[in-house]
This record gives sequence, C-alpha cells and structure tokens, in this order.
Amino acid sequence: MIMINRFSQFLVEEEKTVFLTMGRFNPPTMGHGMLLDKVSKAAGKSPYRIFVSQSTDSKKNPLTYKDKIKFVRKMFPKHARSVMMDTSVKTPIDAAVKLYNEGYKNIVMLADADRTREYEALLNKYNGKEARHGFYNFNSMKFVSVGGRDPDAKGIEGVSATKQRNAAKENDFTTFAQGLPKNVSNKDAKALFNAVRKGMGLKEQTEFKNHVQLSPVSDLREAYVNDGLFEQGDEVVMHKHEIVGNIKHLGSNYVIVESKGETWRCWLNDVSKVHPSSENRWQEAPYKDPGDAGLNEERLPDYGTPESTARAKKITPGQKEACWSGYKQVGMKPKGGKMVPNCVAEYGGPPISRKTYLKQDPMKEKSSQDPDIKDREGTQPKRYHSGLQKATKVARDRHFKKHGKKADNDASAYKPAPGDKTAKTKPSKYTKVVNKMLNKEDAVQTARKRIEREKDMEKKSDANQKVRHDKILDKARRARMLRRNKGISDD
Repeated sequence: MIMINRFSQFLVEEEKTVFLTMGRFNPPTMGHGMLLDKVSKAAGKSPYRIFVSQSTDSKKNPLTYKDKIKFVRKMFPKHARSVMMDTSVKTPIDAAVKLYNEGYKNIVMLADADRTREYEALLNKYNGKEARHGFYNFNSMKFVSVGGRDPDAKGIEGVSATKQRNAAKENDFTTFAQGLPKNVSNKDAKALFNAVRKGMGLKEQTEFKNHVQLSPVSDLREAYVNDGLFEQGDEVVMHKHEIVGNIKHLGSNYVIVESKGETWRCWLNDVSKVHPSSENRWQEAPYKDPGDAGLNEERLPDYGTPESTARAKKITPGQKEACWSGYKQVGMKPKGGKMVPNCVAEYGGPPISRKTYLKQDPMKEKSSQDPDIKDREGTQPKRYHSGLQKATKVARDRHFKKHGKKADNDASAYKPAPGDKTAKTKPSKYTKVVNKMLNKEDAVQTARKRIEREKDMEKKSDANQKVRHDKILDKARRARMLRRNKGISDD
C-alpha cells in the first residue's frame, strides 16, 4: 500500500491527465479568452494549465513576462489560478517536463490549427528520451486543434495580437479597446495600451481620444493621398485652359502647375496626366502672337510683373483678395516667420495693418444685425438698439429713415430718436476738443485747479516723509536701548 502524506499528492494520484495550452499573449486579446474557455471546457473536471512564453522584443513581443502574467490573470479572472508563472518553463518541452515531474501520465494539448502539428511533432520526438532539456515519458499525448484565425473576419474571430500592436503603434486606442474583453475596465485597458507602447519604445499616452473613421469625401482625393496619384514633375494637362505643364508643388487637395514661367493652382479633378504615347499634344503655354493670322488677342503680360500676378490670381480657383477695401497688395513681407501680403493704401500712403485700418474708422468693420428688426430695409446694427423693446426699435428705425436725410441746418434733423432719453452717453474726444477750442472753461480757473492738485500732492508727500522719519527715529531709539542694556556706552 502506498502512503499518501499530502492532499495535493492525493489529487495527483487521482488526476493523471492534464490539459494545457501555451501562447505568446503579446498582448492578450478577447481571442485568447476564447482559447482559454475551450481549454477549460475540454478539461471538464480535470486540471488544466496555461503557460505563457517569455520572449521579449520591441516588434512582436513588447510586453514583459511578468506584465503578461499580470494582464492575463486580470483579463480572464476565472482562469487566473491556471495561469502558471514559472520562469523555468520557456518552451512546450519545458512545460511537458514540469507536468511529468508533477506525476501526470497523460497530456492533452490544445492550440491553434497552425501550431497543433508543430507541437505534436516536437513533443513526440523527445517522449521517453533523456535530453539536456529534461526527461518525460507520457503514456499518451493528444493534440487538439481549436480552429484557425481569419484576419479578415469581423468580431472575435478577426481579433489578433498583431492588430492590437498596430493599433497601439498608431495611437488608436478605440480600435485597441475593441479587441479586449467586455469585463476589462477603461483604466486597465489604458494601462495595457501604454504597456504595449512602452515595450515598443513609444511614448506613453495620457490623453485618449476616440478615433472616428469618417467616410472619404472623394475617391479621387483618397487615391491622391494614399496611392500617389501625382508626383512632382509629372506632365499634366489643365482641362479648363487646355494647357500642358509640369507639376511644381503638391498641395493637400490641389496641385500647382508650371508652364513656361507661369503657374496655376488647380483642383485635382481639373488636371490629368499626359500619357507619353498620346498623339494629341496641347499647347505648352497660352502665348499667342498678335501678328499671327486670324488672331486679334493681345500678348499676355510678362511673368513676374504686377499684371501677370493679377492675371494668375484671377484664373486660380479659390484665390481671394488678401487686402481689404481701400487698400491693395504690393508684394509680400516677412511677419512672424512667414510671408504675408504687404497692403498699402490705394492713394499711395504708407503700409497699414488691418487693426490700424479698423481703428481709424470702426464703422468699416461689419456690425452684427439686431435679431428683432434685421429683416427691415437697410442695416440694423445691434449696438444701436441694445436694451430696447421691439416696438421702440421699430420706432427708432422709422425716425432715422424720416429725419436722417434732412439738411444739417434743419432743426428737425436733430430731434431725439425713440430710446435716446434713457440712453447713457458721454462726451466724445471730438466734443472735448471742440469745447477746449471754444474755451468754455476759464483758463484762470483751470490753472487754480491745477495748483490745488499740486498742493494736495505736496501735503501727501510731506505726510509720507514724516511717517518715514518717525520710523527711522524709532529704530535708532531701539538700537540705543539695546546697547545700554548690554552695558555698552554711547560714547
């Protein structure tokens, strides 16, 4: 009779068959959860073991061995006790040796279809043979396929660690989170996401934004961005002008085409490549000699002149005037590290900024309209009707239309408009200047007020001086008292 000293020994004696699986789990996904569920279901009441590989690198194995054990146990809590942490088990052979030493006589290994045959050939090769990796001799070894993975499938069948690593690399947390089990909290998902990024040598993220995949605006632009529809230097034809030229610059959704010194900015659907074997050749530039028979057009302006610039802006799609009303653009000027339009007054004055322009005449800046009477004829600035009832606003509008066009010498033109009686106003700077010119305030009185202000300032200054002197004396008295207390003479 064999003596059993421990309960664990009793379990080993009774349970001779063990089920196992081994994987990289880098990182763990909901697909791994499906594999572990199948292992548990196949084992039934028999024990099962889950071994994790220990390979680590920045490309395919960013997570460390300890991190994988931690995340697998947290993501699949019902299998946590079966997830083995043993640094001596690095290969399937190490796992077989360990289980054999624990007393198991039969093993059943579950794996993906592409791994099953590999494990079967490897473990059968060394069964019953002594080698440097150790010894095992199972009575039976079975290998069960849990099915293959379809990378193009949707849902859990299409989830893979490769896709998860790519999502982490592209900083796409939304896609990464969709590959995790539903029981994983947002906090744990972010921790796993950052652990993968850290293992790949990438910066950890602290702000996570949902990535929304928008439908493409245009198939042509998608091909332009992703497939390189055009390249710099390609020969293209502009359909609007039937001019052939070469691409000088590739923009976000446009190209700049150059032909004999002139440039055009064209949308993507306004140009197409010229096939080298094409027999139909377009003109290279729209230069036409007025001396040619049948042509009455004028010669186009020379490149680089203001006339040429104006013409290029006119035929360029999406081009807007850079300067404002009353000013014109004369070249470009550097500002803030970039070139901006240089705007000068049309009458030939010095350059002026838009801020200064609006400050000179604030009425040139477009005012917002009052919502109550904006549909009435003419402009209805909101600031002219602020705080008034709708009926008062209508009456005010009628008043201005009735009296606004009267002559300046007509007294009725200055009749107060509805709403003016309750309005609070203050003299403008122009009113103050006029009052000063009219000498409404006596000059002697003004001088006296100024003298009084200066006297008040002197009194305040004297008071401050007296306080300062008192503080100096108090400080000196305290110092003298301290010296006397210490027996030091004042001499």
